[in-house]
Amino acid sequence: MTIRLYNTMTRQKDILAPINPERVTLYVCGPTVYGRAHIGNFRPAVVFDVLQRLLRHSYGAGNVVYARNITDIDDKIMDQARAEGVAIDVITRRFEDFYLADAAALGVMAPDLAPHATTSIPAMIAMIAALIAKGHAYAEGDHVLFDVPSHAGYGALSRRPLDEMIAGARVEVAPYKRGPMDFVLWKPSSPEQAGWDSPWGRGRPGWHIECSAMIAEALGTTIDIHGGGIDLSFPHHENECAQSACAHDGAPLANIWMHNGFLNMGGADKMSKSLGNVVNVPDLLAQGWHGEVLRLALLSAHYRQPLEWTDEVLRQTRNVLNRWYRTAGDGAWDESADISAFVEALSDDLNTPAAIAVMGGYAKDRNRDALLKAGNLLGLLGTASADWFQGEDQAPAAAGLGLREIDALVAARIAARAAKDFAESDRIRDALAAHGIIVEDRPGGTSWRRG
Repeated sequence: MTIRLYNTMTRQKDILAPINPERVTLYVCGPTVYGRAHIGNFRPAVVFDVLQRLLRHSYGAGNVVYARNITDIDDKIMDQARAEGVAIDVITRRFEDFYLADAAALGVMAPDLAPHATTSIPAMIAMIAALIAKGHAYAEGDHVLFDVPSHAGYGALSRRPLDEMIAGARVEVAPYKRGPMDFVLWKPSSPEQAGWDSPWGRGRPGWHIECSAMIAEALGTTIDIHGGGIDLSFPHHENECAQSACAHDGAPLANIWMHNGFLNMGGADKMSKSLGNVVNVPDLLAQGWHGEVLRLALLSAHYRQPLEWTDEVLRQTRNVLNRWYRTAGDGAWDESADISAFVEALSDDLNTPAAIAVMGGYAKDRNRDALLKAGNLLGLLGTASADWFQGEDQAPAAAGLGLREIDALVAARIAARAAKDFAESDRIRDALAAHGIIVEDRPGGTSWRRG
């Protein structure tokens, strides 16, 4: 099935045509590990986890190479280490472990490759040297900068006017810069700061060069797909495009660029640490929201659109999962189940709302095998149904009621009503109500929900 993905570079849905179908390459910008990631930080992790699952479904599990980097050298990391009086790797290990644990709670698979900036310093130094040799970078004092005017294609990704790009880049006025848009590739480190030896003195890399060098080192000169949040499109990804093309004689860094929208905290403001309107994964789990609820909520809106994060969204998502689990039950599924409509929805620019609607149809039709197979591809329905339900509803759990028990009681009530044994029907209804289960009799049949 043809996969079409919206390409930020071309501003249209492009057909994915892998350079090598036996080695489809995907790179996603990962976290800078200086603090606890919030739920908004995990939208790209979940979105691109679904994409890599779709790629493996379409091209074969062993024919996809997915890399997500860790930025473990940064001024914020050094500031945190200095504040605590510890080495930077104490900070980075701590928050990388937190990130991986939170990602796992959301059902995010580990990437095939997780390059770290600090282990790719030689590759960065080599790329910077190549840019200088080709006339696209210059050393000024202890700094090395990329010469933006030397690359005629600068701005192709973001398509912004120069004055907007200058404002967006938060241009620093510095005597070592030839032009206002030039950005740092290498900067000096003081004796107390982390640093590495280089031809330009002891120092550390600028942020933008990191991903370009790690991509080239781990995946190759040009990759199939590069992903990340929309906030990275400029200046980070714009700068990646420029320096990689110049280092590799015009070869593009990626054939398709994908960017996910912001997660908003119940209003117009995006969720961000600087605004203080953040909530992290452990807090949400402690509030009783299961990891699968959080994952499906992150997929409930199209990835390119903003997502309003509210308790109501979480409640609605939990109700959807309850319906699915009542159909899914436990155990394996028939691999021959037809989920072509589901795959077609995902293949249309990762249209998760449409894919979720298809799964709703499978649940309505009691098509258990298709529901479980599609859920597996979406990274859901992976836990035993009773265990999942008990995690979400403590009242039935305390009484030892799982989904099977509830469904059995509802079926017994239906049978009692059919036999006109209304006393027994009322007894079962009251027993379920005591555990927070509301039974609803409608013209189309009987259903139940949690109160």
